[in-house]
Amino acid sequence: MTATAAVQTAAVTNPPHLRPRRKAGIRSEEDGKTTYRPMDNFGFLKVAAAVPHVRVGDCDFNTERIAAMAEEAAQRGVEIVAFPELAVTAYTCADLLLQPALLDAADEALARLVKATRKLPLVIIAGAPLRHGSTLYNCAVVFTQGRVLGVVPKTYIPDYTEFYENRWFASGAGISEETISVAEQNADFGADLTFGINGTEFGVEICEDLWTAIPPSSHLALNGAKVIFNLSASPESVGKHAYLRQLVAQQSARTLAGYVYCSAGFGESSTDLVFAGNGIVAENGRILRESGRFRLEEQLVVADIDIQRLEFERRRNTSFRMHEGAAENTVIEMEVPEGLRAAALDRDIDPMPFVPQDEAHRSERCEEIFQIQSHGLAKRLAHTRCKKAVIGISGGLDSTLALLVTVRTFDKLGLDRAGIIGITMPGFGTTDRTYNNALELMRGLGVTIREIPIRDACTQHFSDIGLDPEDRSAAYENSQARERTQILMDVANMEGGLVVGTGDLSELALGWATYNGDQMSMYGVNASVPKTLVRHLVKWVADTESDMAARATLLDVIDTPVSPELLPADKEGKIAQKTEDLVGPYELHDFFLYNFIRAGYGPAKILFLAEQAFHGSYDRATILKWLTVFFRRFFSQQFKRSAMPDGPKVGSAALSPRGDWRMPSDASAAVWLKELETLKYLK
Repeated sequence: MTATAAVQTAAVTNPPHLRPRRKAGIRSEEDGKTTYRPMDNFGFLKVAAAVPHVRVGDCDFNTERIAAMAEEAAQRGVEIVAFPELAVTAYTCADLLLQPALLDAADEALARLVKATRKLPLVIIAGAPLRHGSTLYNCAVVFTQGRVLGVVPKTYIPDYTEFYENRWFASGAGISEETISVAEQNADFGADLTFGINGTEFGVEICEDLWTAIPPSSHLALNGAKVIFNLSASPESVGKHAYLRQLVAQQSARTLAGYVYCSAGFGESSTDLVFAGNGIVAENGRILRESGRFRLEEQLVVADIDIQRLEFERRRNTSFRMHEGAAENTVIEMEVPEGLRAAALDRDIDPMPFVPQDEAHRSERCEEIFQIQSHGLAKRLAHTRCKKAVIGISGGLDSTLALLVTVRTFDKLGLDRAGIIGITMPGFGTTDRTYNNALELMRGLGVTIREIPIRDACTQHFSDIGLDPEDRSAAYENSQARERTQILMDVANMEGGLVVGTGDLSELALGWATYNGDQMSMYGVNASVPKTLVRHLVKWVADTESDMAARATLLDVIDTPVSPELLPADKEGKIAQKTEDLVGPYELHDFFLYNFIRAGYGPAKILFLAEQAFHGSYDRATILKWLTVFFRRFFSQQFKRSAMPDGPKVGSAALSPRGDWRMPSDASAAVWLKELETLKYLK
């Protein structure tokens, strides 16, 4: 396929979101017709931050290294690669930057570089000193396919501490709709430029621009740029790197964008400063990839930025939309041939998005969640003037977590734990394991224990409604769940207490709860805690806040199969009704849930990511099977969520009808099921 050579440049007078856009894709001519193929895989854009070797003042050497690393980037399927500030000359040339010989050499070497990389299917951004009239600017040159698309001058010129850039460079602030001679071409020149490459718009800022109160990237993002590239040459000092990482991550979050930062490394002069080489790729507050510091070798930091996710975040963020397209800017668009498709994403796909991987971070998160849960319950108890709480204790994960939260709440309020009434309600499916764990847990925590069996009441109920006890239908199971709820509500009325709900977010998503049974409570402390996180929360309590006896009980609760215990135990007295055998593994469903409601992905992308995340654990057919179950149940069970009780939001994904998720109870799943059906026939 040949490159489309034309560059479209226009001064934009309408907000970016109102501008006509080309369809994202690669244009090809077949049978006289123009068709488009997707540029990327499920909305991912592969970018790279390059840290090349440099020689101060040696433009030929420097551009040769840029060309070589650009070739490497193309081989890895990179679509846009950025090089450091003044990479063509090196940053530390100082007063040599005023010498015409160096500036001429830089322009000539840049022209050769543009020509030498013309066959590479990617966009290159390189730093160079460029003259415009009689003024010298610190610039980022954007080029591809032998064409210079545009030149962005540095806006903020530092002249403090070790920096003396005002000695050589002028600010590009206010420059707009101008052209500059560069690499034997005329190109658009201005600080307001953004670039549309195959449907993805990006912007460029340079070093100090990021460190200012209102970085240019903020305006670029509001004008449509979804990825920002920063060409830098920032010297090292103690403590600076940690701040830099925070700054990059924060700016990517504030702009709801990808942020690619590359800084000068080995080869820059060490006369008074040391340049460690930094390559950082961030996305919406999260660092995806970063280079090693103080490396002697060249580094190419490659990562896939999720453009589709960023678009979703911008659509849902009304505050971002308020200022979108507030200023005019120039958009330069060009199509680039599709490069080599990488075999795998240069991106970590977390199989447990609700659970931090890092142990220290996970522990901190668990403590914070407990605080949110207990603080919410404390407010509800204080408001209702209840000094008692009633909880059904099954010996399972969810009721254990709810009890632990309630205990912490009573301790916070200075209330006697005896006011917590834990009720075990043995039924037809209750096993010795869960029954004993429930009793041991309540004894260890010092709460009031009540045992109210439900077998006789349910048997009478079966007789009253004419249900054969051998008919193990939904009525058989749900009548037990409703009997348990009735007991809890009535005891709460008798005691002047509050029924604390135990159901979790994963169960709400799947509708794995009995309507007007365990679906209902007076306050659901686990309502926005997914099952995978419930397990870790209980484990955290076992590891940090429990004595040895209580720890043993909690660990056994964690190891117990998840079950509502509404069907009789097996011949050995063990749990026969295992939830995950019926509705699928919760680790899969939590992955589906997060990526559907929090990221806005469709079935195809969720399947693609799940195959990456669970490689070696679940095959494609298994993932597709349970993904279909997820979408069917999620849509059909919304009516239960529409009637769910209050409960505290603990994370960025929640299903409260009064909060994060607004959905009609009779919404059709047809669009999503149709896509799933198509996926069955694709490899």
